[in-house]
Amino acid sequence: MSVKVEKTDNKNEVKLEFTIEAKVFEQGMANVYKKNVKYFSIPGFRKGKVPMNMVEKYYGAEIFYEDAFNEVATDAYDQAIKEEKLDVVSHPEIDVVQMEKGKDLIFTAIVQTKPEVKLGKYKGISLEKTKYEVTDKDVEDELNRMADRNSRMVTVSDRAAKLEDTVVIDFCGSVDGVEFEGGKAENHELKLGSNTFIPGFEDQIVGMKTEEEKDIQVTFPEEYFSKDLAGKDAVFKVKVHEIKEKELPKIDDEFAKDVSEFDTLKELKADIKAKKEEANENRSKNELQEAAVKAVSEDAKVDIPSGMIEAEVDAMVQDMDHRLAYQGIKLEQYLQMVGKTMEDYKKENEEPAKEAVKMRLVLEAVSIDSKIEVSDKEIEEKIKELAAAYGRKEEELMANEELKKNIEASIKSEKSVDLILENAKVKEVAPKTEKEEKAEKTEKKTAKKTTTKKSAKKEEDE
Repeated sequence: MSVKVEKTDNKNEVKLEFTIEAKVFEQGMANVYKKNVKYFSIPGFRKGKVPMNMVEKYYGAEIFYEDAFNEVATDAYDQAIKEEKLDVVSHPEIDVVQMEKGKDLIFTAIVQTKPEVKLGKYKGISLEKTKYEVTDKDVEDELNRMADRNSRMVTVSDRAAKLEDTVVIDFCGSVDGVEFEGGKAENHELKLGSNTFIPGFEDQIVGMKTEEEKDIQVTFPEEYFSKDLAGKDAVFKVKVHEIKEKELPKIDDEFAKDVSEFDTLKELKADIKAKKEEANENRSKNELQEAAVKAVSEDAKVDIPSGMIEAEVDAMVQDMDHRLAYQGIKLEQYLQMVGKTMEDYKKENEEPAKEAVKMRLVLEAVSIDSKIEVSDKEIEEKIKELAAAYGRKEEELMANEELKKNIEASIKSEKSVDLILENAKVKEVAPKTEKEEKAEKTEKKTAKKTTTKKSAKKEEDE
């Protein structure tokens, strides 16, 4: 086998031209024949006993080409990438130049490689750390949430239904006098004000009393998921069986004993405050780390190959798919509900993906520039944590070289962030007011629109 390597006109892109001897390709064809001989059936031969030359004569030698190519080319490609020490970040773009029995197999593979990062300033940068205070109101709000979680529903019969009540109802919907599928239920519990029904439905139940019946008129939204009902007027016959309201417990020492390990409300309040202070400190640290990485990334220069962005977008799609699966929703369903296509979703994630890839590359460059090392012991400790968290055997994880490589990269990134923060000039500031946050968001949107217009103008000029 011989391999010719040359750079293309595109940055961070390499073209490899492979020439594999005819005998190697023919051996690949023979291997494919052996694996599939039991499937061939030709008149005059028992199934599974047809000689290779007869298969080629009957079906054509081309029947083996694709599988033989995959077998031979994959090994050749992997070997070349290793020998040429190419850090490939994209799937190869394959082009077969020559593939014929008795002749050398010739094909090319164009791949994108990891780009060089030109670091800017990463030591001595100026950062702001937001200091979040815990107020008495924060503690009271948490106590109210705890009370809400420990509330109970009680039936009321001396008044009409109001917002925040839960009603037990029968309903039957129809369009033009014809009942429609999914529009009927008995003893259905509905919280008024939850906006889980068609707009206007819950509002019209407000004021109804127990055992009262009423016709409720609504209009399905134009973007309703069922096209048969979208935009149509409907009538629901509704009967209220029960009205229930939430009864909250009194917040006192007895409440503290019931919901915590503390004997007094004072102790519970102190614990809530301490936990909120810890959460606020973690929030400040996380925001500071994000700001540090962003600042260093913005000051660095790197041409990110499209393959890396595409891979990151795919990872984002997969992550979203997994998160939705926990809620029992498929990504396709979610996109349909929000009126987007997969292409739209991927497009809007390109910029975040690009930023994420750049930050990862920059942190890697910082670790190289600062000669950050990771010991075997550190990797082992991380693997112990993973094994305990996921119920896996440590030996099994230790044997996974790809996992160890990823863990090493992750630890290096963490150390890089620590290094940036250790050398940064950090100033504590108060949280932004609602007005300041709104003004900042408006400014960012304006800046993004301006950048988009400039990019479009540049593309148009080119």
